[in-house]
Amino acid sequence: MTTLITGATGKTGQRVAHRLQTLDHDVRAVTRHSTPRFDWHDQATWSEAVDGCASAYLTFQPDLGLPGADEIIGAFAAQAVAAGCSRLVLLSGRGEDGAQRAEQAMMASGAEWTILRSAFFLQNFTEGTFADELAAGSLTMVEHTVAEPFVDADDIADVAVATLLDEAYVGRVLELTGPQLLTFEEAAHAIGGPTVTYRSMPTEDYVAVLTAAGLPAPDAAGLAYLFEEVLDGRNAYVSSDVESVLGRAARSIDDLDRGER
Repeated sequence: MTTLITGATGKTGQRVAHRLQTLDHDVRAVTRHSTPRFDWHDQATWSEAVDGCASAYLTFQPDLGLPGADEIIGAFAAQAVAAGCSRLVLLSGRGEDGAQRAEQAMMASGAEWTILRSAFFLQNFTEGTFADELAAGSLTMVEHTVAEPFVDADDIADVAVATLLDEAYVGRVLELTGPQLLTFEEAAHAIGGPTVTYRSMPTEDYVAVLTAAGLPAPDAAGLAYLFEEVLDGRNAYVSSDVESVLGRAARSIDDLDRGER
């Protein structure tokens, strides 16, 4: 049984692929640069990717909460199910209206689905979105006052593998968080050190910062306003779902592997 991994070089995709390969499961790890090539925004690449796969771990780029993602997820899920790839585990976001529309679209496809609603990754500070700026000694973020239960990507991968391999999780929505609430400023100082300069700014100004950093303007606006949406307090709580699936506590920021991967 082959498992399709989309976003196979991403923070969770690479971890899920590695864990499944270690367990001697066949994996088809795809990206826009793999063979076969896979691109969420190019439907012509989908059929070869899902051909011969029975299950899939799905991560959407640039973000599941952005407009149009639900239509793409629904179309892909329907095509995957028709091709025999019916066991789908989708990485989603907590409290995102757009992401929940995408979840509903996948549920309507006839798939044997599991939804993993994830908090912000701790690895965003070390491998991704904020890593370069934090390494240079600063962090810039949309104005907000609430805390976030940052989750370790290794925990997400462990849960994803468990849910892919155990039919007991079909039809389940799991919320994946770390064990504690931290503000972005607290997380930045915990990972980057006390000398990190933290700046917060209105959403419109943050869009300009993202655009200046090279993000296309529509994506910059979408992500900035998504941050504003979900950092209003709706997600300021921790969940026990990581522990219930894995039988151990979720990793905290103190457990974070800061080494190169």
